[in-house]
Amino acid sequence: QVQLVESGGGLVQAGGSLRLSCVASGRPLETYAMGWFRQAPGTEREFVAAISRSGERTYHADSVKGRFTISRDNGKNTVYLQMNTLRPEDTAVYYCAAKSSLWYSNMYYVGPNQYDTWGQGTQVTVSS
Repeated sequence: QVQLVESGGGLVQAGGSLRLSCVASGRPLETYAMGWFRQAPGTEREFVAAISRSGERTYHADSVKGRFTISRDNGKNTVYLQMNTLRPEDTAVYYCAAKSSLWYSNMYYVGPNQYDTWGQGTQVTVSS
């Protein structure tokens, strides 16, 4: 089973940038489609972005499209979420998630129930 550890969260002013990292261990990251989700207090976990095993296909939620970018480096067993032009409403705990995928799969996944493994989360706070 893969283990996931997120990092890179913190406190930033509105309009600023952060880059989140999710490092996988235990199994090669290349065997997983990956996603980023977030959860603010009192809300349900929300889809942010997803990426296929190879990285060829990505998908971003409308709320972050044009501001956030998901990417991956399978050689480093790491998935990234570059977050630009941050807004106070982006404040949340951000989680990365992994879904085991067949070697020929080029799919990404947007539903939290589709993922097998989750990291512990990293807090992102955007001040106005």
